[in-house]
Amino acid sequence: MKRFFVLIALILPLALSAQTKLSEALADDFSTRVAHHYQLKNDSISGYIAEQLTRSGAGGLDIDSTMFNLKNDPTALDAALKYLYQYSDCNRQRFISNLRSMNVQGNNVFPLATYTANKYKNDTKALLEDKSDFLKTYTGPVTGKTPPVAVSAAPVASSTSAVASETAAAGSTTTATETNTATPTAAVTPTVTDTRNWEVRPLFQIRNPEQLVEMYGKDNITKRDASDLAGNKEGEAYVIYPDSDDELEIQFDGENGNILTFSHFPSKWKSPYGIKAGDPLDKLSKVNGRPFKINGFEWTNGGLVSDWQGGALQGKGVTILLKANNTGDPKQYDQVTGDKTLRSDLPVLKKLDVIIQSVAFKSN
Repeated sequence: MKRFFVLIALILPLALSAQTKLSEALADDFSTRVAHHYQLKNDSISGYIAEQLTRSGAGGLDIDSTMFNLKNDPTALDAALKYLYQYSDCNRQRFISNLRSMNVQGNNVFPLATYTANKYKNDTKALLEDKSDFLKTYTGPVTGKTPPVAVSAAPVASSTSAVASETAAAGSTTTATETNTATPTAAVTPTVTDTRNWEVRPLFQIRNPEQLVEMYGKDNITKRDASDLAGNKEGEAYVIYPDSDDELEIQFDGENGNILTFSHFPSKWKSPYGIKAGDPLDKLSKVNGRPFKINGFEWTNGGLVSDWQGGALQGKGVTILLKANNTGDPKQYDQVTGDKTLRSDLPVLKKLDVIIQSVAFKSN
């Protein structure tokens, strides 16, 4: 008996450590199930994950491609598991129930649950608070998507499995509290009558002004001279809803992609990574995941982010121009002006109330 307990003591740490890294088989299975459910209309789980990935920036500029290829993006896959855990109220048993409702293979359910619960065990409070804020503006899932041509369609479950999955998803919660957890679509729908589409993702796909006019109407489009965020002339741009808070500038560069620039706030657009003009420096730091470098103000390229320092926005085609709102104290403002490079976590930047003045996104 003593030898038995010694053996258990040796095996248990190994078993637990096996869950600290996601295996290729686990990643592939979870990715496949998410891709399949993302093709179902009004799927609450994949819809919740997709919207949270979009708002956090973990989903990149093309959330549809990300949702169909999670296994090829470890950062997005980890974030998807995190948001499913959040969707499950950070409750391991509820998380397991939701994995099963997605038809994740039986032998993969507990390893996925163990991996996720261990990884985010210290983030429970923050995740629940974020979920509460998220549900205030979440209007329900936008799923039923078609896989991109470059992506093979996810295997379709048998009709019996699909029905069982949807039944399990609908019947896995019975109490009032759990109903609120498992069906975020129950969030209050905004009462505004504005029916315009504020999703920017389609704008990265179009290639000419004619398509833009077809989408938004001739009266809502105007043409202007374009400049980059450093003030350099860059040909022409087309502006949607000009001279309004919702003004958005788009530059076409053929197959090289488009540049979308936001310089007005508040704005109704659902911008990539959830970043908008007017956002505080702290939010930008949170999205990037680490401090970054900024050019000194009142100088060449002043206020532009010069280096993301390997953060989440590195290489993502995001250009940010910052400005300081509180410039009345010369002693403070002089610390951040001139030919110098600043770290974004410099305390004086917070005192100066630095915010995003303009943000440009380049598709590729």
